[in-house]
Amino acid sequence: MSTTGTDLDTAPPEGGEGELKRVLGPKLLLLFIVGDVLGAGIYAVTGEMAGMVGGILWLPFLLAFAVATLTAFSYLELVTHYPQAAGAALYTHKAFGIHFITFLVAFAVVCSGITSASTSANVLAQNFFGGLEVNGWIGPVDQGAVTAVALGFMILLALINLRGVGESIKFNVVLTLVEVTALCIVIGVGFFAMAQGGSDLSQIFVFQDNNEKGLFLAVTAATSIAFFAMVGFEDSVNMVEETKDPVRIFPRTMLTGLGIAVIFYMLVAVSAVAVLSPTELARIGEAEGRALLEVVSKGSPDFPVDQVFPFLAVFAVANTALINMLMASRLVYGMAKQNVLPRSLGKVLPHRRTPWVAILFTTLLALFLIWYVTSDPESNIVTNLSSTTALLLLCVFAVVNVACIVLRRQRGPEPASGRAFNSPRLLPYLAVALSLFLVGPWVDRDPLVYQIAGGLMALGVLLWILTYFLNRAAHRQRGAPVGDVRIGEDDRLPPRPPGR
Repeated sequence: MSTTGTDLDTAPPEGGEGELKRVLGPKLLLLFIVGDVLGAGIYAVTGEMAGMVGGILWLPFLLAFAVATLTAFSYLELVTHYPQAAGAALYTHKAFGIHFITFLVAFAVVCSGITSASTSANVLAQNFFGGLEVNGWIGPVDQGAVTAVALGFMILLALINLRGVGESIKFNVVLTLVEVTALCIVIGVGFFAMAQGGSDLSQIFVFQDNNEKGLFLAVTAATSIAFFAMVGFEDSVNMVEETKDPVRIFPRTMLTGLGIAVIFYMLVAVSAVAVLSPTELARIGEAEGRALLEVVSKGSPDFPVDQVFPFLAVFAVANTALINMLMASRLVYGMAKQNVLPRSLGKVLPHRRTPWVAILFTTLLALFLIWYVTSDPESNIVTNLSSTTALLLLCVFAVVNVACIVLRRQRGPEPASGRAFNSPRLLPYLAVALSLFLVGPWVDRDPLVYQIAGGLMALGVLLWILTYFLNRAAHRQRGAPVGDVRIGEDDRLPPRPPGR
């Protein structure tokens, strides 16, 4: 269904009014992508993955990288053919032209940001208390204290968000360096252990079936969890209108960023296996968000790095959560302004000019998720929240890959001299199949993950229906024909959110 003539298909002229300033060159864009991918993910999922597969911890990271890269090829084709901000929602609308489908994709991205921030809050709390324990300032704490800190942190994020936070690429560079420094400590500890001769490197090829699933199902389940650590690259397409010559530099830079991230992840995985025994690897599956702290603590008994590492992790994870909540609240605000969510969600503070109702809405959702998941003492909090994020984004990625196929057919044959990037013909089909495979119930996710994801999307649909009837009532009051009512009636997408 064509959308020709809508705001989605008309970019502002080069240098014209409304044009964003192009400040990102290859180096800054690379740091943005690496910083977005490296973050809370590696801290959140390493323990659970190690508990599933043991010594071949590196393999799920490699497979998740492969799936993410296939989808990255589709994003590169789309962003170079349609160099406008708005990401997955833009491509969905261009391919299908159906407002409800566009809304579902946009709301799924909102929910992924909220679940990701909730994951980060729990990982932050675990590492915060871990740092206090390592330094001897407190003893072990129970889950109630961890949950209280996670909830308090989300409230703090809301207050910061209400005050107004300007996104700064230079600040992102600093945070990226902090994230890289923390992971370099883990890698350094692992290689130091290898140099001392106390490691059996043959363990990196040993599969430990701790959950008695068999190799294929265990690796598949671990890969679906590892996918949480590989997301973030897709946010860079929101920066396309602020990138210098994006058609030329985006493909190389995005693929380089993903490559750097997976190298870090695999080195971290090998370091964990080098430091911890098979029994300890199985045990750290229970150490939600603190697996890397255990690696550093055991591997550096003669060095004080374990006293510093958890606070570096806290800093990196906090930034991930803040960017997630900024993104989620701004997308909700944008959808409210475009009449696809209730208009009240678009209210702003008079002086700060921040979307206070959207911030309140997204924060309450995050607080509820943290409380709901922790209310079950048998629930693996970090794993379930990170798996929900991965599930939502895998669904979004499946739609994006289908959109790539549809738009490719709509464009028809392209001239050989075209500068836009074109993914190899079969890759989008393969990416759709793998994304949908990792969504399925055979991955052996906790049923709670599907309940959370389904509940969030059901809430979105209810809000969409509520908006329809509110718009209908408003049309009646104005005396307009009721048949003219439609959701998102000005045919535009929400404004570009900050990167996650």
